[in-house]
Parts: sequence; C-alpha cells; structure tokens
Amino acid sequence: MGDRVWEIGKLTDTQTRKDDHIKICLDEKVQFKEVKNGLEKYIFIHNCLPELDYENINISTNFLGKKLNSPLLISSMTGGTENAQIINQRLAIIAQKYRLGMGIGSGRVIIEKPEVAKTFQIRSLCPDILLLANIGAVQLNYGYTWRECLKLIEILEADGLILHLNPLQECIQSEGDTNFKDLLVKIGVICEKLPVPVIVKEVGNGISAKIAKKLMERGIQAIDVAGAGGTSWAMVESERSDSKLKRELGKTFANWGIPTADCVKDIAKKYPDIPLIASGGIRSGLDVAKLLALGADIVGLAYPFLKAAMTSMETLEELVELLNAEIQTVLFCTGNQDINSLQKSDDLIINSERSLL
Repeated sequence: MGDRVWEIGKLTDTQTRKDDHIKICLDEKVQFKEVKNGLEKYIFIHNCLPELDYENINISTNFLGKKLNSPLLISSMTGGTENAQIINQRLAIIAQKYRLGMGIGSGRVIIEKPEVAKTFQIRSLCPDILLLANIGAVQLNYGYTWRECLKLIEILEADGLILHLNPLQECIQSEGDTNFKDLLVKIGVICEKLPVPVIVKEVGNGISAKIAKKLMERGIQAIDVAGAGGTSWAMVESERSDSKLKRELGKTFANWGIPTADCVKDIAKKYPDIPLIASGGIRSGLDVAKLLALGADIVGLAYPFLKAAMTSMETLEELVELLNAEIQTVLFCTGNQDINSLQKSDDLIINSERSLL
C-alpha cells in the first residue's frame, strides 16, 4: 500500500488526522524509549517435564460472552478513509479466520460524516467475532450523548462500546478536546442506557487501580489498561503538529504513563472480577502469556497488526500463527494445558527471584 493516501470526497479534519496517525505510527520513531511495558521484569519458570501433549494445548477463551480461539484482541486503530477501509477489511478477515476479538477505530468521524461509515462497516466479513465500537469519552462533553453511542453500535453491529480516555494526547493535539470535567457521571449514563457492554480504555498511558475502581462504580463492564511501553501518542501528535509549543510539549511527555504490566497487576489483584484487557507495547505471544499470568483475560495488539495489514494478508496470517504458537509454547513449557491453568499457577516470577529457584 506504500505511502498512498486515498480520499473520499473532501477530508474532514478528523479524517486527515486518522491518515496522519497511520503514516506517523509506521514511518516515524514514536515508540516509548525510556519507559517499557514492564514485562521485562518477569520470567516464566521452565518446566522440563510438562506431562502434556503439545497437540492438546488449548488457548481458547471467553470474553464478554464471546468465544475466542486465542486470547488476542486486534486493538482499535483506524477508519474514515479509503486507506483505513482496506486496513479494517484485512483485519476483519483475519479476525474471522482465527476467531480473534477486534476493536474498530474511533467512530466520531461516522457521526460527523455518515457517508464514510462503510470504511468501518466490517461485520459482514467477521460475523462471528467479538466486535467493539469505539469513541472518545471526551466527546460526551462536546455534544455527544448515549444516542450517538447507540447509533454507532447499530451502524457497526458491534457487541460492545469502547470509550477511550486520552487526556495527554488531547493536550498535545493541535485540535485537541480538553474538557474532561464531569466525564465520570456521563460515562455512568452511557453504561445505564446502552444494551451492550461498555469498556473503558486508555490510549497508551495506562489506567491505575484507583481510576479502575471509580469506573467500576459507574457501571463499566470491562477495562482495557492500554499502558505505556508501545506507541507514544504524545510523540505522534508532536510529529504532526505545526506548533513549536505542541511539538516540544509532546517531546517532554513522550515517556509519560504507567507501564502495562503494572496496570494489569494492580487492577487484577484488587479487582479480580472485572474483565480485563491488557494492551500497550505488546509485541509477542510471550508478552501475551506474561500478561495473562498477571491477571489479564485477553490481550490487545495494535502496531504489529497495523504493520502487517499494510503489507499483505499473508503477513497478517503469519503474525497470528506466530503469536498463537508463542502462547502455546509458553503453556507447554510451563506445564499448563490451558489459559485458566496458567492464570492460577505461580509460574511467572520477578526476574530478580531467579536465584531463589
């Protein structure tokens, strides 16, 4: 697909921003540098006698009432342009083939420009998967209500709605929406009104256990921590800004956030019953397995899927096959036949404890 950008009529500011995001994420150095996802602190205890048949390893799971063949979620990325449409279609086909969960990019542009809804509408390509719509929670302070959220769900035939929180990104974004006042109450209204589960996620700076508790008290049915360690959206917005102040602001906060592993560990320990998605800097099935062992139910990846989708369907298939094989290998080499067994085990330890084995 190269660097080509297609247009659907005249692009809105939101559409232009979405294509900018794709290009910058792929072409520029916008990954966290100083802050890692936290998983480097952990290792698995190797089991040289697993007493299992590798062929019987089971990595399937259930999340929000849907069965997934592996604990993978294609995290929300894009939509609104023809470039994004191709990406979404490829991802949907892969999600259906391997029965993965999938989030769709922010649907705000659908409300602004309904004719681009087709760039998001992928349900016909993935009729059986867990499909999640997505919109910025801050839009609830800019004219959006539960009615717009419901409309988005209906248009996309989604199984749930992600409300994403991105205060840092909005601070640095030239056209950012920064009024986050009283959002918690409005999120609660969305939870009450919608007929599908509502999930809250960050966009790469993490959700603490303290905030998770407040969200749960308002009726949120799942949390995606989207911690620090992957793509730095502060740097993404810095790269695309024409403002010197905004560019410098993005550089200052390029490594701001809570590492993904820390978010998952803290929330899972204090609130083990909340369905928990781990995302933020996940690059391998080994990362996925570590997060499952820390308490996540499923694990979301964005950048690896975006990069593969921009290449070919074959590359996407190779990515999923590798991720699944890596997860299965962890289970096999720790002596766990399924994800539930891994989550109940004590096979993941802090690296510094290796000498105590």
